[in-house]
Amino acid sequence: MATRTRHTKEFQLEAVRLLTQSGRPGAEVARELGIRRNQLYKWATQLKGKGRTRAFLGSGPRRAAEDELTRVKRQLAQVTQERDILRTAVVGSTDERNSS
Repeated sequence: MATRTRHTKEFQLEAVRLLTQSGRPGAEVARELGIRRNQLYKWATQLKGKGRTRAFLGSGPRRAAEDELTRVKRQLAQVTQERDILRTAVVGSTDERNSS
């Protein structure tokens, strides 16, 4: 099974520019770039609909959110562990004082 290839925004913009300005058929441009013809047309539609700044955002924002969630979960685990250690230390020290 083939793995999914991720292309940079610059690559996608250049591919669409080649499609629109070269005057060559989309299949030829796509073959030259090593991508599927329908992918090239999809990029062109995306660029036309969303504009240059909002097209091809991909999974960037979601990835940043996932990274933040992972960091917060790791921090929570560390704080929970520290709390449990302190809780055992307090219980241990009160038991010793009461038994004397």
